[in-house]
Amino acid sequence: MTYQELWRPLTAVYDQREAQSVARMVLEMRFGLTLADVLCGQMPDECDLRPIQQRLLAGEPVQYVIGEAEFGGRRFRVAPGVLIPRPETYELCLWVSNRGERREERGERIDNRGKRREERGEKEESILDIGTGSGCIACTLAAELPEAEVTAWDISEEALAIARENARRTHVHVLFEQADILDPRLIAASPQNRYQVIVSNPPYICQKEQATMEHHVLDHEPHLALFVPDDDPLLFYRAIARYASLSLTPGGSLYFEINPLYATELSALLSAMSYHDIALKNDQFGKPRMIKATR
Repeated sequence: MTYQELWRPLTAVYDQREAQSVARMVLEMRFGLTLADVLCGQMPDECDLRPIQQRLLAGEPVQYVIGEAEFGGRRFRVAPGVLIPRPETYELCLWVSNRGERREERGERIDNRGKRREERGEKEESILDIGTGSGCIACTLAAELPEAEVTAWDISEEALAIARENARRTHVHVLFEQADILDPRLIAASPQNRYQVIVSNPPYICQKEQATMEHHVLDHEPHLALFVPDDDPLLFYRAIARYASLSLTPGGSLYFEINPLYATELSALLSAMSYHDIALKNDQFGKPRMIKATR
């Protein structure tokens, strides 16, 4: 099979440029071939490519087909039990990690006895990622903020298994725990002043938005991680903000990836819950995609 024979049939699913991009992703990430290799005539055996092509023609996302997705320059394992990491979510990670960079610019923090916390084996800050999925947020923050202690929750044991593998892949330590943020018992047991940062990319797409979604997302990505009821689009934000109001340290930060359709409503919700310094941030496409609030 030639490169053209790989990508041309994919135009039944994608436009030409995207079909070529998908084909190159398969060749690079699955078989380690660069575009230069391909142009010089190097291609995998047809018996290896044909099943992949058939899955792509059936509309399965290429990341699931090859079992990997790139996120912030790192490769993460993905499978249908977790959402495919997206560039907008990495922008959220950068926003969170910049908080650490600004702190470091002020110099090393010394405790009141004049000893560096790191010399005593302590972590500078504690971060909780709620609804971790593939672990892309938690592992990225653990890698980019090595002084932080990172904990990550998910309701799905399948997702947690994938996230643990991704922690091993990225050579970071993250404490993964199975937890349901909608379980009221979490509020009753919430630790006081435990975290400096809580971050989440929770389910935020209303059921009614399905009609406008791409089929390869709707048919293959986990609905548990995508959708909320039409009559309560802020369901998870409210629960997480309630938990964070008890568990964040004074001055701690809450970060969300958000549905742009409900940015105003979410800002009002956080303000009503006594959060302050609420800031919206646009993604690379100019849409309000992230929000930060301070306890």
